[in-house]
Amino acid sequence: MIHSILVVCTGNICRSPMGERLLQQQLPALQVSSAGICGLVGQPADVLAQSVAELHGVVLKDHIARLLTVPMMRQSDLILAMESEQINRISLIAPEVRGKALLFGQWIGRQEIPDPYGKSMDAFEYVFRLLGEASQEWAKRLTVKGLRTCRQKT
Repeated sequence: MIHSILVVCTGNICRSPMGERLLQQQLPALQVSSAGICGLVGQPADVLAQSVAELHGVVLKDHIARLLTVPMMRQSDLILAMESEQINRISLIAPEVRGKALLFGQWIGRQEIPDPYGKSMDAFEYVFRLLGEASQEWAKRLTVKGLRTCRQKT
C-alpha cells in the first residue's frame, strides 16, 4: 500500500516542487515530498515555477530545495522521477529502491517531463500542464484500488 511518495528531479527547484504540490492536491491523504539528485539545498523554488504555479492556485513560496538521500528513498513507498536517466541515477545510488522508482509521466505515455530551468514562461507552463495531467493519472490509479476494495466489501 502506498502511504508516501517522493518526487525527484535534478535541482528540486522547478519540476519536483510543482509535481509535489500537484500530487498533494490530488492525494491529500498521502505524504508527498520532493528532492533533487543535485539538489540546490536551501534554495527556494525557481521564480518562474512559483509564478506559473500561483497562476493555477498552487503555492510554492514556502518550498526549500533538498538533496536526495538514500534514507529518503528507502522511507518512500513510491519514487517518481522526471526522466529515465534520473531513475538510472537513483538505481546507482540505492539499487534496492529500483523497483519503486517510476516516471512521473508513467501514465501519460511514459513521457519524460522536460526541465524548464532557464527557459521561458511558456516552457514552465507546458511543464506544469504535463505535471498536472500526470498527477491526475497517478491519483486515479492510486485511489481506484482502494475504491474497488471498498466496493467489493459492501
